[in-house]
Amino acid sequence: MQGRGRVSAVHAGLSIAAIAVWTLAGTAWAQEPAAHGDARHGKAISYTCLGCHGIEGYKNAYPMYSVPKLEGQNPDYLAAALHGYRDGDRAHVTMHAQATTLSDQDIADIAAYFAGKPLVPTGKAAGTVPQAATLCVSCHGQDGVAIAPMYPSLAGQHEDYLVRALDEYRKGGRKNPVMKGFAAGLKDQDIAVIAQYFSGLAPSLSTESRPYTWLTAH
Repeated sequence: MQGRGRVSAVHAGLSIAAIAVWTLAGTAWAQEPAAHGDARHGKAISYTCLGCHGIEGYKNAYPMYSVPKLEGQNPDYLAAALHGYRDGDRAHVTMHAQATTLSDQDIADIAAYFAGKPLVPTGKAAGTVPQAATLCVSCHGQDGVAIAPMYPSLAGQHEDYLVRALDEYRKGGRKNPVMKGFAAGLKDQDIAVIAQYFSGLAPSLSTESRPYTWLTAH
């Protein structure tokens, strides 16, 4: 019993430390003013993005997993993700190729367009938060809606995409140091539980429902 107590204490200490790092990371991000996004221009230049993100149920070919839902997401997070793909902090050949053609303002505009009207947090958990997800809700919200704009909302996101994202953090495909440190200690079963929990929450993110081509964009 004493051994278990020591393990619990260590785990609690790590959790508190991780939350502190998230808080510091959020503060640092907040000091960097985000570019104001023009959703109208974002719509005009995002026709290639909609080739994947504008189709309900569309999947990445290899490895196969659902492309993420973006509507309702925080625009600051979407912009950060695109910067990550452009700068090589996220490993995805197609996304890197797309992002390298974008200026900082283009990224802000596309993020504003796809975010649409970001989800609003309720502050309430849907039932009991699984133990594996107790640290996650510190930033991603009890209801899966992020507590701050620089964090992604996860409510209703595709379960297989969440599994893929956590596995990439764990294996180094995504280089965010905080998420890498958190994911490093997760087992496959933990990741499955976390993904299942957040994917089932509502109100949820959704797939962009306004597909068009560059010929009809205006």
